[in-house]
Amino acid sequence: MNKNGKSLNTYFIVILILLGLTYFISTLGEREEVYTKAELTADLEQERVTHVEIQPNKETPTGAVRVTLTNGRSKVAYVSDVKEIEQLLASHNISPVMRDVPKESWFMTYMLPMLVVLIIGVFFFVMMNSQNSGGNGKMMNFGKSRAKLSLGEGNITLKDVAGLKEEKEELEEVIEFLREPGKFTKVGARIPKGILLEGSPGTGKTLLAKAIAGEANVPFFSISGSDFVEMFVGVGASRVRDLFMNAKRNAPCIVFIDEIDAVARRRGTGMGGGHDEREQTLNQLLVEMDGFGVNEGIIVMAATNRVDILDPAILRPGRFDRKITVSAPDVGGREDILKVHARNKPLAEDVDLKQIAQTTAGFTGADLENLLNESAIMAAKENRGYVIQDDIRKAFIKVGIGTEKKSRIISDKEKKITAYHEAGHAILFHVLPDVGPVYTVSVIPTGLGAAGYTMPLPERDDMFMTRSRMIQEIMVSLGGRIAEEIIFQEITTGASSDIKKATKVARKMVTRFGMSDEIGLINYDDEDDEVFIGRDLAHTRSHSETVASEIDREVKQIIDDCYSRARKIIEEHGEILHRCAELLIEKEKISQVEFESLFLCKTDENEVSDL
Repeated sequence: MNKNGKSLNTYFIVILILLGLTYFISTLGEREEVYTKAELTADLEQERVTHVEIQPNKETPTGAVRVTLTNGRSKVAYVSDVKEIEQLLASHNISPVMRDVPKESWFMTYMLPMLVVLIIGVFFFVMMNSQNSGGNGKMMNFGKSRAKLSLGEGNITLKDVAGLKEEKEELEEVIEFLREPGKFTKVGARIPKGILLEGSPGTGKTLLAKAIAGEANVPFFSISGSDFVEMFVGVGASRVRDLFMNAKRNAPCIVFIDEIDAVARRRGTGMGGGHDEREQTLNQLLVEMDGFGVNEGIIVMAATNRVDILDPAILRPGRFDRKITVSAPDVGGREDILKVHARNKPLAEDVDLKQIAQTTAGFTGADLENLLNESAIMAAKENRGYVIQDDIRKAFIKVGIGTEKKSRIISDKEKKITAYHEAGHAILFHVLPDVGPVYTVSVIPTGLGAAGYTMPLPERDDMFMTRSRMIQEIMVSLGGRIAEEIIFQEITTGASSDIKKATKVARKMVTRFGMSDEIGLINYDDEDDEVFIGRDLAHTRSHSETVASEIDREVKQIIDDCYSRARKIIEEHGEILHRCAELLIEKEKISQVEFESLFLCKTDENEVSDL
């Protein structure tokens, strides 16, 4: 549309210039100053006239008298009798120059009007064409697909995708099928009609699709799910038809729909009934993927992080034959991803990508890319041409916890409370076997409102959580509040987020994971059922008030047990609690080595006392 608008503006400017030139040419002979016969007589009497030209008109005796004065000015007088002016000039001894009667201008008489009409006609013709391709054309093309077509010329390939080995292998089979279909068809294999990439945000679903576009030597159509849906009913379905029509012309090809949950949500959950625009679009998509029509050689790829809300009809084999789960990478995958994103960043010798991969448990590919990017920004701010380990550590704190606000002024009392609070967390991280060890402890306020933080360093990635691991996490969360109570016999609001986290874990243990002896192996967690408002406006809980009371009692019992056990551990390590707090007050931040040395000192003292 911008292109058409620029063309229209260009044509309009050209037409205005032509009309201006035409007017200039037509008025070129009318530039002289006009004055009367009386003024001419006065100039003659005062002898201010130096030259006179008389131009008789075709309708004699009228004409134009052009006079040049002594001051160089030129004036013209239109008279009704040229001979009378000749007599007047003769009486003042001035011989005028007589011009011939002008002949009729063929250009001005015939060509100029035709040219003006032609210019006006061209202007209206261009304007109508622009409207057809712009405003009215937009209405005519309203049902056209907005998919972008690429021919496998992208810069991203599967080599740029790290940490997703199995996912890449499955997609490589699809590429091979498109390149050598005979290899599979001779054994009766059917090309997959659809591949659904599901996973958490940032795990690399769209990146995989871009890599497929770069690897495949076939046309690749890419479109977002939101591009189908408009406020007018039927437009989305029309765009789906147009998309698959274009795909059939370019078969074999790949059609990629990003964020398909925008158009493929479960039917019957909207407020518009069966005539809802989104449902009409979904119905057409279902028909195109596997209906009576034949779409040979078209592979539909889609990405979503909300597979739980997709319509069951689109998930069945024949539409999406393969469902590839793109999960967060493990420690090895994170190291590979860091290597990919570090290729164009000069790293110092002290940078340990393996240690960074261990620290960043739970990070997705997008998080790791952002981590290294923030590291490079910090290096550039310090006018360094390379990234050091400290840059990555600061970036990790910035993206994970928030920017440290070292300039914030806090009182000695608040600093002391924070030091004991974080020391309580750190002791439990170190002592409990499944949640440590400690990586960094700090009492520097962060941008997320925390007065300090204690960061663990997980030694491994666990596929699932055990009951003991979850109990230990609750104990660690309560460690800060317990330390405050022991030392100050007072509690603060600083443990609010810790209490919230502990309660959430305990409630999931009871309602979702069946880790309560009293409640049993029954799932009472119905959070997922509240996604759709239209399905059940009067949503009620799936359990009675009696069960809800039992759940609350069981959650409280878990919290109370964890509190008692955690308090006992911290009281047993009271000396280390004081040492850690004093060291934090002095240095504001301590490392893993400094923290673990506190326990080594205690061990040495015990050995000396035993001797």
